[in-house]
Amino acid sequence: MAGYKPKVISLTKRPGHSFGFYLRVEYAVDGHLIRCLEMGGPAELAGMKDGDRILRVNGTFVDGLSHSEVVDLIRNSGASVTFHILDEASYDQAKAAGVNLSDNQSTPVANGGAKQALKPKLCYLVKSSSGYGFSIRSVKGEQGLFMTEVIRGSVADRAGVSVNDRLLEFNGENIEGSTHDQVVDKIKLAGGSSIMFLLVDEETDRHFQSKHMKIGAWLATPKYLPHKPRIIQLTKGPDGYGFLLKEEKNQTGHFTKDLDRGGPAEKAGLKEMDRLVAVDGKEVDSCSHEQVVDKIRQSGNKCCFLVVDKETDQMYKQGQVSPIVFLEEIKDSNSPPSYREALNLPAPVKPSTPVQSRKEELKPKLCKMEKASTGYGFHLNGIQGVSGHHIKEVVKGGAADTADLEDDDIVVEVNGVNVEQSSHDEVVAMIRSSGSSLELLVANKSVYDQLEAQGVTITRLLLGETSYAQVHTADTSEEEERHEEARPETPTEPARERTPSSSSGESIDERL
Repeated sequence: MAGYKPKVISLTKRPGHSFGFYLRVEYAVDGHLIRCLEMGGPAELAGMKDGDRILRVNGTFVDGLSHSEVVDLIRNSGASVTFHILDEASYDQAKAAGVNLSDNQSTPVANGGAKQALKPKLCYLVKSSSGYGFSIRSVKGEQGLFMTEVIRGSVADRAGVSVNDRLLEFNGENIEGSTHDQVVDKIKLAGGSSIMFLLVDEETDRHFQSKHMKIGAWLATPKYLPHKPRIIQLTKGPDGYGFLLKEEKNQTGHFTKDLDRGGPAEKAGLKEMDRLVAVDGKEVDSCSHEQVVDKIRQSGNKCCFLVVDKETDQMYKQGQVSPIVFLEEIKDSNSPPSYREALNLPAPVKPSTPVQSRKEELKPKLCKMEKASTGYGFHLNGIQGVSGHHIKEVVKGGAADTADLEDDDIVVEVNGVNVEQSSHDEVVAMIRSSGSSLELLVANKSVYDQLEAQGVTITRLLLGETSYAQVHTADTSEEEERHEEARPETPTEPARERTPSSSSGESIDERL
């Protein structure tokens, strides 16, 4: 595949959210296409472009697979997935030239940067009715125990275990000096339905041995682990952060309790009985209650927590490793800072006072919004063969939702410029270049169709005395420092799955 270098894009999504793009196949167009990127979403911020083609999903070549097979591969990846993608022009050229796109000789670029550092890996296996799906072997004359006979699709395979991985730790215990039989006995006698391995692949093993470095779980990547710690960005409200920090009997750690309903902590995603691991990037496991409280107070009006729920906490404790390795992974990530911030920050919450309902009139809406850290919170959808730029997947509580933008609204103007005849890419470019604020003149589909049928040109003149839907910015008081009251966010409504559509007869797509 000389001359055609795919990019490697690794994405992680928050619970209840999507990766921020649609996967589509279109009539007479080759490949699995990236479409309808969510502005400020993980995919866009990681470098995906409209029209990019997916070549591989988690290393599996997919260019020849069906749409549904690729969708299943992505969905089965859980909260994290890695793509090999090729831009539209290169893909078309490669296809025209008959290039074998499955050739692995080209060096991919990870999220636009260099390949990530070599690391051992933590693998968490939950036993199924058919077992774990691996065997352990030892080689005469070689030190160590190695994974073998990893059954494809088994528990071990899905947990990230690969053939020839060397086993370093079992449930946090170093077993490098143990015999084959001793390790097998440990696994059999462990009881329970889950085990944690620290493994190292051949390349990583050679790298550390060449540097005479000891390998431990503190150096490991947690990317294969199914349960993720959460980063909570808190902004103090007039009554503090809205939660209590407590120590529990017979439990080690600092726990969040009694969250104020609708308070900053609940809105930011903090849950009842989350264990606090770090404050502003600093681990607090060894700190007293008073020391943790002081750290939070010293943060001022904004604070960043690393927390784990009970299930995640138990998983990390089984491996005897701190969830702080999750933060280390983020620090080493090649993703741009804006991507990490977008993952961690909650969407702005819609004010309790609803936007004044509009009369049933044939009028457009002028919607102004301020860009949040997670973007504007909507998809701009353009469908081949269908005119117009349609608003889709408005994020509940996001900037667009607060500004009264609705699904199926049709965009007429962007910042005062009529875009009805503009291409999808041109409109996207205008929105991106608008900076931190955006003004859209839109009409819902019914109004748009009726005005168009009457031959009426849609402009701001039709607004008359109707005021535009203004973004509400709440004034935040800084009078009190009460942090000690912190309640979990009403679970974010899961992103609605888009039914594969062929409305124009020319495409099907899937939101991912």
